[in-house]
Amino acid sequence: MKSGVRALGVAESYRDERSTLAGAVVRADRVVDGLGFVSCTVGGTDATDAVVSLVERIAREDVRYLMFGAVAPAWYNVFDLSTIHRRADRPVLAVTFEESEGLEDGLREAFSGPDLEVRLERYRALPPRRAVPVGEETVYVRACGLEFEEAREVVRAFTPEGGRPEPLRVARLAARAGAEYRREKG
Repeated sequence: MKSGVRALGVAESYRDERSTLAGAVVRADRVVDGLGFVSCTVGGTDATDAVVSLVERIAREDVRYLMFGAVAPAWYNVFDLSTIHRRADRPVLAVTFEESEGLEDGLREAFSGPDLEVRLERYRALPPRRAVPVGEETVYVRACGLEFEEAREVVRAFTPEGGRPEPLRVARLAARAGAEYRREKG
């Protein structure tokens, strides 16, 4: 992959009823090329719209891929990856870092009625998770808008060491700092 290819990594941090979503534009050669922030409701259903807003705010046509470090940030505020892919007009990759039996049991414990149904519908519509070895680690990738082979290569190209792609590592740091700043400012 060429060193100038860019991905927008999105990660979140929350401490109260609002979750800070940070977006980090990072080139494949590990150069950070931009940051942006939005928020979504903890336990809500607005994360998809928040991310689309973030992509629009950053307004970077040179960003080729969107990467997410979760599919259900902010206490089960489940992303609709196909909607994000369609509205942002870019391939979307959700990268998680542990094997899992899935979120359905947790969703059922936390929600009921229409609140549960909307989350289950979004969760069940997600592309399947597939394991991707990256060095000594394994990550789990869902891909929307690109073939799995390309998704695997994108994840590997943006992961210099360890198991966390650089756009997600930087976005996570930014989200934590942004949430702390927001908390201090009240």
